[in-house]
Amino acid sequence: MMERRTFLRVAAAAPAALSATLSAPWVARAQGRQKITYAYLLDPVYDAALWAIRKGIVKSDIVDIEATGANIPTLIQATATKQFDVVMTAVIGVPAAAARGLELRILSAALYASAVGEGGGVWVRRDSPLRDPAQLKGRMLASYGLRSTGYLFIREALAQRFGLNMALEGGDVRQVEVVAPNLPAALATSQTDAATLIHSQAFRARQAGDFVNICETGVILNEIHGRLVSAVNVAYPERLSARPDHYREFNRMIRESVRYALANRDEVFPDVARQANIAREFFDWWFDRTTEVPGMFGEEHARAVTKAWEIGQRFAMIQRVPDVGQLTWEHTLRS
Repeated sequence: MMERRTFLRVAAAAPAALSATLSAPWVARAQGRQKITYAYLLDPVYDAALWAIRKGIVKSDIVDIEATGANIPTLIQATATKQFDVVMTAVIGVPAAAARGLELRILSAALYASAVGEGGGVWVRRDSPLRDPAQLKGRMLASYGLRSTGYLFIREALAQRFGLNMALEGGDVRQVEVVAPNLPAALATSQTDAATLIHSQAFRARQAGDFVNICETGVILNEIHGRLVSAVNVAYPERLSARPDHYREFNRMIRESVRYALANRDEVFPDVARQANIAREFFDWWFDRTTEVPGMFGEEHARAVTKAWEIGQRFAMIQRVPDVGQLTWEHTLRS
């Protein structure tokens, strides 16, 4: 089951509709416009990225976007079943899908590491003796998803900078998977020595001071590899061929909606923050210091995806590194 369904309308919304919450299921389409369904990672930052579409500020004459926020397992399942026209998926999932015979084409980079490099921290309790990541050898490190792309990048940073064997089996660190909402409690009660918190938890930890970040892995990766892409928006070749103009509009609208959010932070961020029950400063921190939402796929993103695939191959998450150009839609936005 989907945790929440959010329908984004591109036509001008009536005042009553504008007061609906992000979680309210609603959609309205003018006669003649076609629908594109979109499944994205259930996260308040993406609600901010899509806010201008939902409010009818970014609109189209030919397309309505119906967007659904979903958790990672649901996104994986939805990709395989072709339940949606466009799906946000982990960058490592594209070649993995191709190996299973599922053809996907990249429409845009959905999550691109910021130049600052924050958000991929390794956290310990304030009273922990661990202060050097090399001390993780023989210790337990808890993650929200051992085979996720985000955690793959953390493993890569710890291996490259501190010489740790980060193999999931037989490595230097005991790596365990904990459901994301339970990570802070597991760390606070010493069920794990260290943890990789999700962004909202990391933001709250920075404010509260109960946990200490002993390593910003994104900074290390930026130095070694450059900025990396962790998630992409993908669609299916047969649907792209049948409706190219609609998918061009989808890409344009996503890009313009993100730009609107960043140009109108005082309008967008407080509204989403109230509904997510988190400080609006979280959104400033996230967009400025942890992650970008490009809404396009330029040469820098293609290079970043290829590098991510090379890392994934080294950690045996994929068998081969494909040609990124062959898996990218030819009409995607380049700038």
